[in-house]
Amino acid sequence: MRCVRPGCSGTYGAEGYCDECGRRAPAGAVPAQPKPASSAAPVSVATTPGSVPTVTGRGSTRGSSRSRGSSRGGLGAGLIELPRVPLRDPATAVMRDPKVSESRRFCSKCEEPVGRGRDGNPGRSEGFCPNCGTPFSFLPRLAQGDLINDRYEVLGALAYGGLGWIYLARDRNVSDSVSDRWVVLKGLINTADEDAMAAAVTERRYLVEIDHPSIVKIHDFVQHPDPKTGVPVGYIVMEYVGGQSLRDILMARRADGQRVLPLAEVLAYAAEVLPAMGYLHGRDLLYCDFKPDNVIHAEEQLKLIDLGAVRRVDDDVSAVYGTPGYQAPEVADVGPSVAADIYTVGRSLAVLSFEFRGFSTTYAGKLPDRAEVPLLVQEESYHRLLVRSTHRDPARRFQSASDMSEQLLGVLREVLSANDAVPRPVVSRQFTPERRAFGTGAGEVGADAVPADLRATGVAGALPLPQVDVLDPGAGFLATLSSTDPAELVRQLESPPVRSTEVSLRLVRARIEAGDLPGAGAVLDEVAAADPFDWRVDWYRGIAAMAADRPGDARVAFDAVYGELPGEPAARLALAAAMECTGDKDAALQLYDRVWRVDRGFISAAFGLSRILLAGGNRGGALAVLDQVPDSSSHHVTAQVAAVRASLHAGGPLAHADDLLRASSRLERLGLDVERQARLTVEMLEAALAWMTATNLPPHRLPAGARVLGHELSERGLRFGLERAYRTMAQIARDPDTKVALVDRANAVRPRTLV
Repeated sequence: MRCVRPGCSGTYGAEGYCDECGRRAPAGAVPAQPKPASSAAPVSVATTPGSVPTVTGRGSTRGSSRSRGSSRGGLGAGLIELPRVPLRDPATAVMRDPKVSESRRFCSKCEEPVGRGRDGNPGRSEGFCPNCGTPFSFLPRLAQGDLINDRYEVLGALAYGGLGWIYLARDRNVSDSVSDRWVVLKGLINTADEDAMAAAVTERRYLVEIDHPSIVKIHDFVQHPDPKTGVPVGYIVMEYVGGQSLRDILMARRADGQRVLPLAEVLAYAAEVLPAMGYLHGRDLLYCDFKPDNVIHAEEQLKLIDLGAVRRVDDDVSAVYGTPGYQAPEVADVGPSVAADIYTVGRSLAVLSFEFRGFSTTYAGKLPDRAEVPLLVQEESYHRLLVRSTHRDPARRFQSASDMSEQLLGVLREVLSANDAVPRPVVSRQFTPERRAFGTGAGEVGADAVPADLRATGVAGALPLPQVDVLDPGAGFLATLSSTDPAELVRQLESPPVRSTEVSLRLVRARIEAGDLPGAGAVLDEVAAADPFDWRVDWYRGIAAMAADRPGDARVAFDAVYGELPGEPAARLALAAAMECTGDKDAALQLYDRVWRVDRGFISAAFGLSRILLAGGNRGGALAVLDQVPDSSSHHVTAQVAAVRASLHAGGPLAHADDLLRASSRLERLGLDVERQARLTVEMLEAALAWMTATNLPPHRLPAGARVLGHELSERGLRFGLERAYRTMAQIARDPDTKVALVDRANAVRPRTLV
């Protein structure tokens, strides 16, 4: 039913109130709703002069923050469970002595300090600027009991910020004997400030239609005469969010001895904030003044508040507001932008996650050196996320909130997996899976087995590829290509029906596979000239460099991609391979480890990690990694073969009989085909025989009844086993010369017997 109030276009909801003006419907207009079985006492507000309002009655602590279904359940994108922050009783949130601290008092016109104390005497809260004569006032205009617009009953001041006082009020049109609808009124610190007045009008015009679960809801815009001048002052009416700001949470943790918030928690908060920021950007609005103070965590919801600095993207007239230390450096010259909003999020992440002393002075436009911050040394991906989001050049930052959110979630997965060793894979929007596993030579068995060490040329054809942009004009043409011959593909791609970036990149790949590396480089130069910030150019430069056996050049290229996409395991994998090929195995080890912890689908990372661990003498660590390759993987047997070899050789000969026996048991469980079983049997028995000969242990010092692949653990038993394995290999060998050689080896190793 439509509202009967003259001039109101709203309708009555099932609860009996107008969704526009908030007035109660006339009796009988809306079907009565069943009342709770138990009655509640009416809400009462203490009005003793000088006292803090006391709120009583059922539902008084819930406020309007629950009115929009905002208890969403599960912050942190489902990756982490954040501590619940209980809703705050509105009465306890009201300030007892509302004043603006002297350190924050500045003239609205000349920005000189005003209202400061001298000689031990407090400064004046109201007066005139001694520099330019502009009047100032830092006292709230509204007092307890004031009734605004015949609807909102003021309880007191909640806080103050750069654009205005914030008051708690009760909406008389909606509150009843069961529950209250608490709202927040935001006015101005200084009503003589024309810019602040204009910002308030802007806030009303742009924000009343915004409806996002992580953005505070604007209900209304009202006016009330200034008690001193009688001039009407505008107040924005918004929902009350009764939790704690991220800054409050940080201060509380510091009071408990914890200097910063855990990194995973900080990233989870940002994962909630960025979609809200993206929602504003999608409506051509800029937030402008993001900081930890402007995010409230209440129960299981997170909300952006204090929207006074919000402006349209194309607004070149309104005053620009920001906070030193958070505001992007270019805003003063070119104004706010999406990239500038991204900058504020990155700076807030830094402030919350490590002790960022001097962030608004010494480091106002930069991050501290990585070596100075242990967290950034430990979490390289997070450091790269901060570097890109706060880059001094706006063009080098993330260009959208969704882009930053995607990479931030990747970093969060990495941080969580590094802490609890639980993989958290996700399908990448940027990369395909790895085309094939590289560096698996330690698990290959056969006459054509690949080398056990890593070769750059073998990596080039195995790394993941950038996903094709389906919106690219050439995407349809690329989907029709079916030839697997690189030369034929080059011919087709050189004369395509449509030219586009994706077609050019596919031509680059075809030329690399055909061995035409100079031709591939020429096409990449053309793509880079059209878009200098396309990370795919660096990716293909890296692949081309690996194909040319120039891992040093590939390392530079892949490092650039990692800087652009810090949350992508594929970028870390490629850089790790290039590092290993250049001999920097310690750096490669760290990246392989992080990739493998996050996603067990990157088999190359497991082999790289185990290979470097084994080379360093950490046999146990190498075996543990290889055992983590899942049974469902097509490389499970390859990993187990590599584990057998790792048990036999760890930078030297066998060290103990137990290693030999464990390797034997592992090989027996594999159930390999005859040829691979015979080859590995020869490897194992040769290693065992060499160990027996070198140690020359007496029988009583060997494990009683020990057998290796069914053969007695003695020189005689091992020689008989080797003889049998050589003869088996001779039987299946196709080359006559090979057969003869294997029979000769069998005869040579056979122990002397009477027959």
